[in-house]
Amino acid sequence: MTQPTLTIMPVPNLPMVSEGDDLAALFIQALEQAHIELQAGDILVVAQKIVSKSEGRCVDLAEVSASPKAIELAKEVEKDPRIVELILSESEVLMRKKPGILIMRHKLGLVGAHAGIDQSNIDHGQGECALLLPLDPDKSAQNLKDTLETLTGLNSSSGLGVIISDSMNRPWRLGTVGCAIGSAGVSVLDDQRGGKDIYQRELIVTLINRADAIATAATLIMGETTEKVPLVIIRGFELEQSTSTAQDIIRPLEEDLFL
Repeated sequence: MTQPTLTIMPVPNLPMVSEGDDLAALFIQALEQAHIELQAGDILVVAQKIVSKSEGRCVDLAEVSASPKAIELAKEVEKDPRIVELILSESEVLMRKKPGILIMRHKLGLVGAHAGIDQSNIDHGQGECALLLPLDPDKSAQNLKDTLETLTGLNSSSGLGVIISDSMNRPWRLGTVGCAIGSAGVSVLDDQRGGKDIYQRELIVTLINRADAIATAATLIMGETTEKVPLVIIRGFELEQSTSTAQDIIRPLEEDLFL
C-alpha cells in the first residue's frame, strides 16, 4: 500500500481583511499572484480570524455595557468587564474560572478559553475592540466551498474541502493547536470501530478526528503571531466529499466526563 504524500502550501499576498470583503475573490486573486491553481481534492484551511473580520464580528468595546454579573466576575478573574460581558453573551455555560482565565461552553458547543474571543492581530486604531467567532462557521465554510468551486469550475462531487481553523488549548497539555470550528466537503471523522488492527484485534474506540488533524497541520505553516498566512492549501489528502460538518466533532454532553 502506497502511503500518501501531503503538501502544505501557504498562500501569500492576502491583504488585510475588513468587514464585507469577499474572501473567495481575495483567495482567487492571491492564488493567481502566487501561480497556484486549485485542484480537485484540495483542502483550503482558513484562519477563523479573517472569516470573523469579513463577517463583521469585530465589536467596539466602547459600545459594550457590562452587566452587574460581568462586573462581579471581572473582579474575580482580573479582566476587563466589557470583555467578560462579551464572553458571557457568547456562551451557554461558565465551566471553570481563575484569575486571568474563563473556560466557557460557547453557544456553538465549543469549550475553550474566553469563548474564542480575541484581541490579537486586529486593528485597534479607532478604539479598543474584540473579535468574536463567526455566527455559523460550518455555513461560512460551505459558502466558501460553493463560491470557490463556481469560480474555478471544479464540480462539487470531486471538488474542494474547506476547513475554518481556530487555535485552542486542550486539557492536560500545554500550548495551542489548530482545531476545526467549521468544515465543508470533508469527512471530519474516520470511524474505525469494528475494524481490525494489524494483529486482527477488534478496534473498539478508534475514532480518528481528520478535521482537527488537518487544521493542526496547517497551523504549522500559518503560525500564531506575525506570519500573516491565514490561508493554507492541503494537497494529497484523499478527500471524500461529505456532508459532515465541524458540529459532528463536538462530543455529546451525555458523554462528557469533565462537566
